[in-house]
Amino acid sequence: MTSTMPKALLFTAVLSLAASATNAGTTDAPRTFFPEQLTWQPNAALPGAFTAVIVGEPAVFGPFTTRTRLPAGVIFKPHYHPEDRVYTVISGIFYIGFGELYDRRQLRAYPPGSVITVPGGSAHFHAAVRGDWVVQINAVGPTSVTYVRAADDPRL
Repeated sequence: MTSTMPKALLFTAVLSLAASATNAGTTDAPRTFFPEQLTWQPNAALPGAFTAVIVGEPAVFGPFTTRTRLPAGVIFKPHYHPEDRVYTVISGIFYIGFGELYDRRQLRAYPPGSVITVPGGSAHFHAAVRGDWVVQINAVGPTSVTYVRAADDPRL
């Protein structure tokens, strides 16, 4: 090993940490977010749903935090994400079921404050059965949504 190798490794490590901090949306000062400050955008993968990116960039490598709002009556057909996710119910009753076929009987209800972990690649589905709900999602990107049945994907 040459004397420049440790410096090169240190430089690479510093660049990696800097990139992670940038993707995580960190700054040199604490940041706060009040609900009324969130910018909600239509969710292309699910008509009727809205998503607010709080920290990070879900499409690139690094940690991110988003919130998704699903209005009453909307169903999010079976789909999966490549990354592990942690869902925290912010408001409403969050319904989630697991499997490759949508089955309303498989939906479980979670009140505000509940935390649900979903491993990457696990087929699951959601519905807003008893009114709107909002969940916060924490994960490490990049993320994507893949529907189990391509015919269910509104982007196609």
